[in-house]
Amino acid sequence: MRRFKNFICAMLLASLMIFAATVEAAELVILHTNDIHARVLNTDDGGKSMGLAEMVAAIKTLKSQNKNTLWLDAGDTFNGMPAINISKGENMLTLLNIAGLNAMTPGNHDFNYGIDGLLNLNKKAKFDIIAANVVYKDNDKLILTPYKIYNLSGLKVGVFGLATPETAYKARPSFLSKVKFLNPYEVAKNMVKTLRPKCDVIIALTHLGVLESSEFNSVTLAKEVDGIDLIVDGHSHTILPSGLTINDTLIVQTGAHAYNLGKTTIELDGKKITSIRAELLDADAVKKINPTPDKNITAAIKSYERANKKIFNQVVAKNEIDLPFDISLIRTQETELGDLVADAFRWRTGADIAVINSGGIRSGIPKGNVTYGDAIAIFPFGNQLQVVEIQGKLIREMLENGVSEYPDTAGKFLQVSGIRFEFLSKNHVGNRIGKIFVNNAPLDDNKLYTLAATDFMIEGGDGYDCLKKLLVIGKFGTLEEVLIEYLQEVGIKNIDTGRIIRR
Repeated sequence: MRRFKNFICAMLLASLMIFAATVEAAELVILHTNDIHARVLNTDDGGKSMGLAEMVAAIKTLKSQNKNTLWLDAGDTFNGMPAINISKGENMLTLLNIAGLNAMTPGNHDFNYGIDGLLNLNKKAKFDIIAANVVYKDNDKLILTPYKIYNLSGLKVGVFGLATPETAYKARPSFLSKVKFLNPYEVAKNMVKTLRPKCDVIIALTHLGVLESSEFNSVTLAKEVDGIDLIVDGHSHTILPSGLTINDTLIVQTGAHAYNLGKTTIELDGKKITSIRAELLDADAVKKINPTPDKNITAAIKSYERANKKIFNQVVAKNEIDLPFDISLIRTQETELGDLVADAFRWRTGADIAVINSGGIRSGIPKGNVTYGDAIAIFPFGNQLQVVEIQGKLIREMLENGVSEYPDTAGKFLQVSGIRFEFLSKNHVGNRIGKIFVNNAPLDDNKLYTLAATDFMIEGGDGYDCLKKLLVIGKFGTLEEVLIEYLQEVGIKNIDTGRIIRR
């Protein structure tokens, strides 16, 4: 009997020692992604994307090696590529449910299917979609769960979400009429106050970005809010190879489009963090972890590709000129691709002027056969073409907004048709537009013109508040439908350039 008691005591002592070792010294791994924008194939973006099946294989391997591992996604995930958009994000949701994502916060483009669309995805998600600063306008109730506490081998990890208030004008405003976005800094302070007594590690999962031009960004968040150990960020598509340390907070971001998988390792001694180190794993590094793509993800992709194939492969037009897409060019200067799109809008509507925010153009037009899938890839957001009446002086205000963030590659930068203007790039913001000509005649500030633009812009998207109260006098088809009609009936011939004269 004494031997049995001694055995029991020895076993209890060993268990306590193991538990103590677990608490005293622990390693927490945070795998993170952001701004995937529905890139799930290793052929996306000309092969720059690593592929979701490849990424998930590595993530599952890393999780099997260390059970104290979370995978967090910082948003702009459910929208971006035709194969995902056509399902209003559900194809991506299916993949992420299989993949084992732990939590995400919504990016501005995750609201592109409307608040009801996002709530539908949230209802079906097997992971946590969290945002602590998105509420209903009429009663200030939260739309989504604000935070989640994970218990990992005795470690309490609190993760709270923050969506960018820029969503109010970077997603279609009419889709967001029921919601508002609270100040992320004030919300974060309350989140830290709530979570700190309960948690050993606090992580802010944010879609704010690090650009100074954003009213709210993660750098300022780290400066103004004490107690956040790690910010897993998105929105600005910034590559932070080893993270960015502000005060006692580390900010991490992978860039975009699944080019990298982020890995942040947090070492703890008891409940005290002793070190945090960040790294980015590219496609080669991911393959070294596990060279075999995840079979379940591959099968799910093939399943919805079969369903989409007949629709996307329909040839709708032919093109004699290759018009490539380059985000760094189209968001800072006139391009032939942008000129063509604006020309198609003006042709379809008969408006005096046509414009499109460059952020609304997401792909190029290939030489040769143009398929329905190609057209949707150019305009993945389902926007509609509309015409409004606009006074000349508001046209100048509109153009000033378009160049206000230059030289940053802002989506508000305009591509135009029927108008020519001087862009005085070295001037201060608000005084960058010089001479303006509409159909070769000087702009008349008091004259009414007709303007063709997307419903996104006319609803005030990308800061075009000057368009919000204008009278809509015409509504046309979706953007890809208009482009297809133009290619079929007019085609691509000589594209007149010299519309934006930068000085």
